[in-house]
Amino acid sequence: MLQPGSKGWINKYFYLAEKGIFQLDVDRPKGIGIEHFLHLKFGHSGVIFGYPTEMIFTEALDKSQWTVDERLKLLLFESHLFVFLTTNKRKKFNKDEFIESLLNFYGKHNSYSIIKIFTFFLKESKEEKLENILAKRLDIKRNFFDNRLWLNYLSNVFIYLDVILYLDFVKKRKRGSLSNYNELAMNSLTAISISAFSDGEVEEREKELFKIFLASANLPDEKRDIAQKQFKVGASFEAFTEIAHENWLFKRFLLDISALTILANMEAVPQEKLFLTKLCEYLGIPNKELDETLVMVGNFVLNNNKKVSFLKSSSSYEKMFSSVSRRWVKILGRNKDKLAIELKQSKELVSLIKKSTSQELTKEEKEIVKNQFLDIVKSMPSLAIFMLPGGALLLPLVLKIIPDLVPSAFRDNEVEKSE
Repeated sequence: MLQPGSKGWINKYFYLAEKGIFQLDVDRPKGIGIEHFLHLKFGHSGVIFGYPTEMIFTEALDKSQWTVDERLKLLLFESHLFVFLTTNKRKKFNKDEFIESLLNFYGKHNSYSIIKIFTFFLKESKEEKLENILAKRLDIKRNFFDNRLWLNYLSNVFIYLDVILYLDFVKKRKRGSLSNYNELAMNSLTAISISAFSDGEVEEREKELFKIFLASANLPDEKRDIAQKQFKVGASFEAFTEIAHENWLFKRFLLDISALTILANMEAVPQEKLFLTKLCEYLGIPNKELDETLVMVGNFVLNNNKKVSFLKSSSSYEKMFSSVSRRWVKILGRNKDKLAIELKQSKELVSLIKKSTSQELTKEEKEIVKNQFLDIVKSMPSLAIFMLPGGALLLPLVLKIIPDLVPSAFRDNEVEKSE
């Protein structure tokens, strides 16, 4: 139906959308800001980590014949489209306007790979130019590696920087602070270097992870040499440039990849936890957003443990599951009063949660609990993190702790009054 590796796939994509095969809908919950909403959506899709866990608009399409690179290429395209639709909700969507906008953006992009190839597309249609550009953005120099660890896992981590830059482009900010891709990439590599040294020891997994990020950056030789030297000797917060403080999505990305670097070993030691807290303070990120990031990164690792070679140890999996579970409890606890009110209005959900404390729920009942709980979450922006992959994985935990966390919602008389 759609093959992102074949010529003409962008035209086919919009043809299928026009036929109603999938919908280009953006449903932002009330009370949640645009950038926070985008961050959650991109965390859900995996584009932040350079691995396609879920498509944004075309998840229902048959992807069984797609390679990981093809899925990631389509995800990058859909991420740009999601930015365009989210920031232009008051206007009727125009396909040509979107493609023109994206080509103009990449025409100003200063990634080394884009500069070298952009002038070669003179005789092609706009859609074909864009297809070639997106394909090139996924390329990494695989001769950097010895075919271990992350090589079969990540294609190009830094494609998410394109999405951050494109958001800045479409918002037409007068200050051109985010026009420099190379500066964003260098700051991101700095974050990884500092994170790797945060416990005083750089492990082999962290070295391999840095290689993947470095290759993904597609930097000129002189900048690559600077980044490699920095990783060998270590870095401090002072190595960040002003750009690290000027954009919410980029600050969150720095925190995300720092957490990913640390959780590559499945568990953060006290020094690493302290480092992440200090990083939040330095970047001006509220501590509650650190909990959200650790849940998001932890969910990503848990949901992809069978695809990533170093996550296949069951003991390591249990450590990560336990850590993510504690974060879920912490986030739920902050919202227990609002959660109690919402639960009282859902008689069936309360009944099933009560039942789960004494007996196993059926598959159908678990699905009802999951769907109704997600409906509640959508009305509570502070719990939007539950929309990330992994909510179903932790459903038994949620069922277990809710009666103790919000007991007022499970008192029969109060439930009856709410009716």
